[in-house]
Amino acid sequence: MTPRSIGVLLGAALGAGVLAAAPARAETLDTPSFTIAIERHCAEGNVSCDKVGYTGTSKKNGKAIRLNGKTMHTLCADGVTPCRFIGYEFRNGNVNYIVTDGGELTVTIGRKLVLQERGEWK
Repeated sequence: MTPRSIGVLLGAALGAGVLAAAPARAETLDTPSFTIAIERHCAEGNVSCDKVGYTGTSKKNGKAIRLNGKTMHTLCADGVTPCRFIGYEFRNGNVNYIVTDGGELTVTIGRKLVLQERGEWK
């Protein structure tokens, strides 16, 4: 195959949506009690992402929970456009999991704080 024919095939595949799915990008946060794997399933360069996976594994008993969530951002001056990335939000019923860019895990049930730990991104 020539470089030109590879380019034609690649262009056709992209046009057909065959290669359009975004690869998952993973990050891991290590806190005193949990190892948290975050996977973003949005195209590189997207400011916000509503397809984020969370797998939190307890260091105490090895049990894991898998959740779906989204990125969190500050808003720009127009009050609509997402600006600076600040972390991720995941929900499981009335349990809310926040993982910040600074490495903090916060878990609340309703308005009650049940866990707050700082960890290190790996």
